[in-house]
Amino acid sequence: MNLSAYILGSVLIVSLISFIGAFTLSIKIDKLRKVLIYLISFSAGALLGDAFIHLLPEIAREYGFSLKISSIVLGGIALFFVLEKIIHWQHCHEPISKSHVHSFAYMNLVGDGLHNFLDGIIIAGSYLVSIPVGIATTIAVILHEIPQEIGDFGVLIYGGFSRKKALLLNFLSALTAVLGAVFAIWLGQFVQNIESFLVPIAVGGFIYIAGSDLIPEIHKETNLWKSILQTIAFIAGIGVMALLLLLD
Repeated sequence: MNLSAYILGSVLIVSLISFIGAFTLSIKIDKLRKVLIYLISFSAGALLGDAFIHLLPEIAREYGFSLKISSIVLGGIALFFVLEKIIHWQHCHEPISKSHVHSFAYMNLVGDGLHNFLDGIIIAGSYLVSIPVGIATTIAVILHEIPQEIGDFGVLIYGGFSRKKALLLNFLSALTAVLGAVFAIWLGQFVQNIESFLVPIAVGGFIYIAGSDLIPEIHKETNLWKSILQTIAFIAGIGVMALLLLLD
């Protein structure tokens, strides 16, 4: 299998995760939250593990850990900060009804589409470093996408979309990951060593998502036993990324 097939296959799998929202409709919200908080903990560990165990060491080994690399990592953090601002940019206070869809639902689609586009670029850039790094990054993205897609589907339903339309639009938004991957492959034909830019951006993005979005959610739980389980899940996420080093 050539590299493009690995990249496109991976982003297609990530896009299909958007359908997971349909399988949560029969689950009571309280039960769903109990499961999701541990998945979020695992996802936070996996994102940080991929950033510091796979992506950063590989790019440093290839290009050195220079001021340029660290600046691009900071640029990745800033990029995802701005993206999150776009997602929360507009709020609408009109009542929800079948004839009116809240603008926040549309904004969620736009923001999620941009996020998925960047995911596609990140996955493609990781595969350009090596296939094992690409696989590890794909797994980290999938683990992050599961709770995110469930949340996005819920936002679209709450915003006034029917279940079928919400599912379709969420999937179309997820497909922008494929566009991002194709764009990265195309751009790589003209920009030499493009992975030296894409991978540090991925590192910054993963650090931002884990530190800004996921870990604060974990800290909302104050029960000692549940906090211990969350810590175990967090460490397990890092551990999975460490075990994937065996693929190298």
